[in-house]
Formats: sequence, structure tokens, C-alpha cells
Amino acid sequence: MSQKKDYYEVLGVDRGCTEEDLKKSYRKLSKKHHPDLNPNDTASEDKFKEISEAYEVLSDSNKKRQYDQFGHSSQGGGGGGGGFGGGGFGGFEGFDFGDIFEGFFGGNGFGRNSNPNSPKVGEDINQSVVISFLEACKGVKKNINIAYKKSCESCRGNGSESGTSLESCGQCKGSGVIKVQQRTAFGAISSSRACTSCNGKGKIIKKSCTPCGGRGFKEEISDINIDIPAGIDHGQTLSIRNSGHSGLNGGPRGDLNLTVSVSADSLFKRKGYDIICELPITYMQAVLGDDVIVPTIDGKVKYSISAGTQPGTVFRLKGKGVPHVNSRSKGDQYVEVNVEVPKNMTKTQKEALRNFENLLTTKNYEKRESFFDKIKNMFKD
Repeated sequence: MSQKKDYYEVLGVDRGCTEEDLKKSYRKLSKKHHPDLNPNDTASEDKFKEISEAYEVLSDSNKKRQYDQFGHSSQGGGGGGGGFGGGGFGGFEGFDFGDIFEGFFGGNGFGRNSNPNSPKVGEDINQSVVISFLEACKGVKKNINIAYKKSCESCRGNGSESGTSLESCGQCKGSGVIKVQQRTAFGAISSSRACTSCNGKGKIIKKSCTPCGGRGFKEEISDINIDIPAGIDHGQTLSIRNSGHSGLNGGPRGDLNLTVSVSADSLFKRKGYDIICELPITYMQAVLGDDVIVPTIDGKVKYSISAGTQPGTVFRLKGKGVPHVNSRSKGDQYVEVNVEVPKNMTKTQKEALRNFENLLTTKNYEKRESFFDKIKNMFKD
């Protein structure tokens, strides 16, 4: 289980980068990690998938704006990276740079020498889970119910009725791709695109599989236990490998991208790995000092309030904050003292308070005395 990487970090660009810088970085990285240039390299395949997902979001102005504001919680985790194309370039209207990329690698994710019926990784599943504030701080195991596409056992995912065979597509001769040629300002450029007759599979189903209706998969409901680590924050996404949709042609399952939503707590607020809380005390506790009980995520602790504590005073409980994810380090807890002024007082209580006030002098009110001294100096002739 791993935390989803920042899209800007994945593409190696700054948040203020230009659209051209984004495209340039994407072209370089996608060519480097393309599966067709790195056969049987699962690490490169995962990297290519990650790069494509990042570019798909950052190259779309609306998705980028949502991601910049809300992070991964605003985005689906699925892959599919956009091309470079659309629009003119250098004054050459109608020229699609995506065709150069397709000409180099092949259209629709197929390289020139790739087999359209080779195993392919399944799609990701994007889901959310709600946990409490304390569960986020302490970590929790959750049972998640997911709906996913499971490869049909009857046809083994090819969509053909058991006992029948697939026919080679006459349009693409079983390759899954067709060659097209486009005239551009740079001359004629050949590119490969997915065959529309067989949808890039290279094979045509003669008789559809009855159990799955020729789709090659069935909808399944599954329960999965997820360990959510202590310290997870609201909006963060966990990636659970091989828990997504089944792959094509016997390929591995995709991933489950689980976005965590943390409910607000009545006592605590979080700031980074620190916890903020408010402690109401009485007027007499503030004046005379007292031993008070302070709530923390680990239980109650005793703290000694000093005599003369003023409203708004903040004290720190070291190491009583949120644990750092996958670390022994913890933040701190900051407690703000709130002196509660008594209300609904009886006549006897009011009289006693006036008698007490008459016993005090200006020396008992340092801030008040200083305040009135400043007023005198301000209006002094």
C-alpha cells in the first residue's frame, strides 16, 4: 500500500510551469518508460501509467484547477494519458502532434510490434472511505465493499462462446492496427491507429459467450480489508495494488485508489501533524491556578494551570499530536485556555463578587493599568 505521488513531482515540473514545459516533460518521460520500449519491465509499465495519469489531469484546465485546490481527492485515479495533439503548432493549422507520437509507438497504446491480444493491465477503481478523526490519528482496519470487472471464467476473457474460436480480423489482418498516412507541413507521416472493425483486438468473435454476453468479464462484488495507516490526512489517497478491475487477455488487475475523508471532531482540530484544542476553565482557576484534566488522542493527561493565567494562553503537550505516517515521530498538541465568564448569577453571588473586586487594586491588573496610562499620555496637554 502506498500513498499517491504528487502529479507535479511525477512529471518533474513546478506548479507554475507553462503548458509547453508540461508537454515537453511528458513527451520525454513517456518515451523513456513506454512499455513497448521496455518489454517485461513491470516497473516501467507502472511508471508509464503514473505519468499518463498525471498528464491527463494537469493538461486539462478544469481538472488541474480542482487538483491544485483539493489534491488527489478531487481526481479519479485512472490512467490514460492524453496525447500532445489538438490545435496548430508554429502556424501549421490542422497538424496533430499526437500523430508523431502514434507514428513512433503505434496508436491506441499498441506499439508497431506489439500483439493486440497480449496481456494488459486492468483499469483502476476509484473509491472513497469515511473515517473518524481518532481513526485517522490511530490507524484503522476497514472492510471495503467494491464492485469490479472480473474476467469471465467461461471464455477466459476473450468474449467467445466456449468451444468456439476467434476469427482473425480481415480489416487489419489480425494485427489490431491499421496504417494511415497524413500529409503535413513536414511531409507525409505514417501512423498506426486501432482497427475500428475489431476495436484493436485483431480478432472477431463468431459467437458471443453466453455467461458474459461477449464482454469477456462479469460484474463482481467483493469485500477487501484495508489497513489505513496512522496519521493519514483528509483527502489523501491510498493505492492498493492489484485490487482493481481484471486485466485483458489474462493481464494483472488494476489498482484500487482509495481516497480518505476524515470527519470533523468536536474536541480536536488538526494542523499538519499538530493537534489544536480549546480548554475552558473558570475564573477562579485562572486567578489561583489549578490542576486540570486535558483530553488527548491517547487519553486524559493532567496539567497544572499557573496562577494568573490569562485568556488565550496557549501551552504545548509535546509528542501528543498526530503520528507521522509510517514513522515513530509525532506532532504536538497545543491547548488554548479559554476563561469562561460566569452567567446567571444570583444576588448573593453578585454581592460577593463586588466585595472581592473592592479588595483589589490597580497592581492586580497590570494590563488594565498600562492601558489607562497610555490613554492619559495620549490626551496629555
